[in-house]
Amino acid sequence: MALEDVYQRNLHHRTHRAGWLRAAVLGANDGLVSTASLMIGVAAAKTGEQGFLVTAGAAGIAAGAMSMAVGEYVSVRSQNDIEESDRLLEMEHLAIDPDGELEELIEIYVHRGLSRELATEVATTMHAKDPLEAHLRDELGQYPHTKARPVQAAIASACAFTLGGLIPFVGAFAPTAGKAAWSIIAFTVVGLVFTGVISAKTAGSKLLIPTLRVIAGGCLGMAITAGIGQILHVSGI
Repeated sequence: MALEDVYQRNLHHRTHRAGWLRAAVLGANDGLVSTASLMIGVAAAKTGEQGFLVTAGAAGIAAGAMSMAVGEYVSVRSQNDIEESDRLLEMEHLAIDPDGELEELIEIYVHRGLSRELATEVATTMHAKDPLEAHLRDELGQYPHTKARPVQAAIASACAFTLGGLIPFVGAFAPTAGKAAWSIIAFTVVGLVFTGVISAKTAGSKLLIPTLRVIAGGCLGMAITAGIGQILHVSGI
């Protein structure tokens, strides 16, 4: 089978999406829940102040998107640093003790089910071609298609957060401030359903459980902040 055919077949798997899918799903979910929770909390604490509610929502989206982008970049970049450190360490091991590294690779293949003779043949062939690549892949589990991509993750997270945050934000423009909280909740639940379905579809998993998990988490967040806002409003703080 040609390399191009192998590549096309691999595209049907979802592993190559790991570099950005987690960040995008987390960003969209965070955008929905944090923006909705913020606005519902404000609505519960400051009933009748619709202008303040809109301002709080817009500020929450902007601040959250930037925070998500920076947080994702730093987090994924740290993963890059770990991968690079392991790569340099493996290069050092190969330079100091190539025979020991070859034996290590043989043991890995034996553990995976190959006979000792076949494992030795495979490992020797791999070492003859590119020992570093073989060890990064089979010993450390580093693959090009699953490599952490900090810029991609940061952009996906910020964009997803903004799109997610705009859904409950629309609810703030209800005819009256008193209806805004319920409007925000309704828009957010719809957004959570879409987020759960899209993330499950993208990941190739079943729809029901991931979607229910997203909805339950989002509703819990909104309920807690609404309760806090109501307490602050009642106490007059």
